[in-house]
Amino acid sequence: MDKPTKAPIDGVRLAVFNNRFEGIARKMANTLLRTGRSGVLNIARDFSCCIVTRDDQLLATAESLPIHVLSGPDLMAKSMKEFHPGFQRGDAFLHNSPYHGCSHPADHTIVLPVIDDAGVHHFTLIAKAHQADCGNSQPTTYMGSARDVYEEGALIFPCVKVQENHANIEDIVRMCRMRIRVPEQWWGDYLAMIGAARIGERELLALGEEVGWESLHDFTAQWFDYSESRMVNAIRKIPSGAGSWTSTHDPVPGAPADGIPIHVAVTVDNENARIAVDLTDNIDALPCGLNLSEACARTSAMVGVFNAIDSTVPKNAGAFRRLDIHLREGAVCGIPRHPTSCSVATTNLADRVANAVQATMAELHDGIGLAECGPILPASVGVVSGIDPASGERYVNQIFLAMTGGAGSPNADAWVTLGHVGNSGLCYQDSVELDELRHPLFVEERRFLADTEGAGRHKGAPSMRVEFGPARGEMQVAFVSDGTINAAKGVRGGSTGGAARQAVKRGDGALQEIDLCTVVTLREGERIVSHCCGGGGYGEPSERAVAAVAADLAERWVTAARAREVYRVVVGADGAVDVAATDALRATAGA
Repeated sequence: MDKPTKAPIDGVRLAVFNNRFEGIARKMANTLLRTGRSGVLNIARDFSCCIVTRDDQLLATAESLPIHVLSGPDLMAKSMKEFHPGFQRGDAFLHNSPYHGCSHPADHTIVLPVIDDAGVHHFTLIAKAHQADCGNSQPTTYMGSARDVYEEGALIFPCVKVQENHANIEDIVRMCRMRIRVPEQWWGDYLAMIGAARIGERELLALGEEVGWESLHDFTAQWFDYSESRMVNAIRKIPSGAGSWTSTHDPVPGAPADGIPIHVAVTVDNENARIAVDLTDNIDALPCGLNLSEACARTSAMVGVFNAIDSTVPKNAGAFRRLDIHLREGAVCGIPRHPTSCSVATTNLADRVANAVQATMAELHDGIGLAECGPILPASVGVVSGIDPASGERYVNQIFLAMTGGAGSPNADAWVTLGHVGNSGLCYQDSVELDELRHPLFVEERRFLADTEGAGRHKGAPSMRVEFGPARGEMQVAFVSDGTINAAKGVRGGSTGGAARQAVKRGDGALQEIDLCTVVTLREGERIVSHCCGGGGYGEPSERAVAAVAADLAERWVTAARAREVYRVVVGADGAVDVAATDALRATAGA
């Protein structure tokens, strides 16, 4: 661990140093956003950039996706040292192995050591970007039905050197070009990742030259201590207690017929300022692609904790000192053994873990935690692929047309377009027009669905409905949809959010329900009809402010019937709230 060698740094300088590091991470991210070739990067922003210390501790993340960075960058940095003890300046490594610290195989990651002119390693940079295609046996980066990594089919790079002396190692590049369906698109995204990492290297070398490397290491040690103190204060605002929660994923091929239960136990120790999350009491890894990597198992537990406490606590290795995450090797949400498939590790079961943690915290004490966020990966955020008959060119890309999912909180309604709990709203929803320009795709409809919010004192997000299909030729849509059977649950009396639904509208207009984990082929004139999940509500619906219900009615989030039956708010024929009738109805409900 870095130890300070000089006098304590004052608060102003700590803040300045922190912003310098965060600024470098933002420059890396801006490079990826502006130069990435695939829509999943330059439209949806499914990537993350961060800085890790020389002793492999997470330091700065900027606006990274939590599921990408809270745990994983530390493990990947360690793997670089283990596999390449003689790494040098100018080296870069390609990493996507879920058995060695990466989140899942679709998240290609550049790991780059920052080494000064004297040959001393000071920091490690991480540039992680979700790929539109990673060489899976099916045209999707989410192989939910894969029985193992061999059936999954992705190229796995366990921290493989891809640059030496700042030059590409063409053997690795050729392997990717031969295996990945859209090689030019991958090549553009690879260059964007390399560019982001090299920008970070340039900026960190300049910062070290400007202020001195030891000053930077003094800062990291003291910043971690400060962050730990903030975490201590946040935990001590929460009463001690213990609880558990089970959140169940809908059944998929290779899983039990009644779904995949994720059981979480949480203990808050106020006196010692520690929070423990125990994931060991879960079933063994399954012959499907939903198993969690170690990085995602740890991170999803952390996400649930940070969603339940003071949001201003820095998310870095200092704060993590106060967390105890217990995992079991070989568990479905633990530490996977090769060749277990972790193809879908960043989303479905990871969300179930985070949801269970934040819901447990909410049930421990009113005023903390969250309800469950909506389960993810409906067809509206599926991977579309095919050959455009107008150009003869192949296309593969994940679209982000609709994902709401935000959960009700103790103090506010949901963030409607959260997306899913693991990305915390940091992925963007796609522009319909840009998706239609990039692909032979036509979006018939995108709208919110009334009466699908998780009702509560503070409501969860409503569901959205999207109808889309090929504008010309055939199109495949791959997805692993959760939440049709087990929608997002509310807490402290809040209700369940709207359920997912996936169907195909045939040419004659008939709707046909389809499997929840599948690859569907659409012909011209056919459409996917996809409902994403809403989020659960927080607190009793009858405690919701009458003015808030009136606003929901005016915006058509809810109907008059739901206002009366669920929120106990009566609306007259003129659309105005009948205050006397509402008071009487609520008095009856509370009796």
